[in-house]
Amino acid sequence: MKLLLTALKHTRKPAVYICHRFCSSACSSSRGPSSLQDEVIVGSSPELVQTVGSQVEVRPGFITEEEEAALLQELEPGLRKKRYEFDHWDDAIHGYRETERLRWAPVCEEILSRVRSVAFPQGGPLLGPVHVLDLDKAGYIKPHVDSVKFCGSTIAGLSLLSDSIMRLVKENAPNEWLDLLLTRRSLYILRDQARYNFTHEILKDEDSVFNGQRVPRQRRISVICRNLSG
Repeated sequence: MKLLLTALKHTRKPAVYICHRFCSSACSSSRGPSSLQDEVIVGSSPELVQTVGSQVEVRPGFITEEEEAALLQELEPGLRKKRYEFDHWDDAIHGYRETERLRWAPVCEEILSRVRSVAFPQGGPLLGPVHVLDLDKAGYIKPHVDSVKFCGSTIAGLSLLSDSIMRLVKENAPNEWLDLLLTRRSLYILRDQARYNFTHEILKDEDSVFNGQRVPRQRRISVICRNLSG
């Protein structure tokens, strides 16, 4: 891992960016830093942004402040009963607590139905439980590729409480990378090649920089939906 990080520091080219303006009506009340509003994906080359960018979506302001509050009201009582862990079974996550939920209050179920409708093919099989991952301010997700045992070709996640940076790095070419600006209340979607040919990670607070600009990271909760493997 140290060799990979060293290679990234020495081989990165100047970033180029692509704008994905998939915004709901909540966008006007939920934005990142003003200078970053229209930049949500940057990459190591225009070619990579064009090819892999078609399999990556970031939708700022996908939920409203009220919807975020409803999700937190549902999740916080259970999360408070858990301690943050600093050893993950496959060493992929540091400083986290997690849970899964099958049943949700009606307002939260409506939000999740909206996520599923934009992220997954209609009628396709979905993984039943929704995964909830709570990262401490000092926590982070290390570079990894999800196992095909646990989910299919698509993953969709809501970001609560904090902005963060997700980094994708091509497994056999560490100089090829994408950074995603996941603003608070945004939705991200990863599909196909972006899921299986690239590692993904959530950067530590001290490393949280997007296209040269600092993006402070606080405690972050992600609410994640997945489909089943075919």
